[in-house]
Amino acid sequence: MVSQRWLARAALILALPVSLSADTLILRNGSRVQGELLSVRNGTIEFEERRSFGGSRTLRFDRDEVVRIEIEDYRNNTNNNDFGNGSARPSGMREKQVIVSADVDWNDAGIDVRAGQTVYFEATGRVRWGRDRQDGPAGERNSPSNPNRPLGNRNAAALIGKIGNDLFFIGDETGPVRVRTSGRLQLGVNDDVLTDNSGNFRVVVYY
Repeated sequence: MVSQRWLARAALILALPVSLSADTLILRNGSRVQGELLSVRNGTIEFEERRSFGGSRTLRFDRDEVVRIEIEDYRNNTNNNDFGNGSARPSGMREKQVIVSADVDWNDAGIDVRAGQTVYFEATGRVRWGRDRQDGPAGERNSPSNPNRPLGNRNAAALIGKIGNDLFFIGDETGPVRVRTSGRLQLGVNDDVLTDNSGNFRVVVYY
């Protein structure tokens, strides 16, 4: 007869990968909710809970109900030395994870860069940017030009950057970006109407 202790260990091993691949919301009442952070806006945290028996549901919490949010480190799911464009990122770079909310004009990355500096980006997540429209960091493929977007000729809803008045496309590329001006790095979504947007990109910036 298999012991209960062995069964408990087996259950823990099977559950472990799920636990490691999710954000964790820690509430003031001691509860822990695992899933994916969708957005933080106007004092409300929107979180997609992943249920242990399958499926998910969207929850909303007041900021005061939450002690902290543990964000999954997506870097563990990538090979830092092997990029699709053949450009290896140098070791020893500083790094910072930034949440880029889709309904915010520009998200402050908290990073000051200088002209000529090389920066790398790794982005994950999806944003909703209109009825039945959602995309990852690369944005909408083959989207028509729209002069009202920050970068009118690039993919709608894609990840973009700005330093001062200099705007540049990032998308899902992981190769080097050589910045042309000094200043504060801002990150955003290439969309002209933000009020109907939700979700976010998780961006690790190497600089």
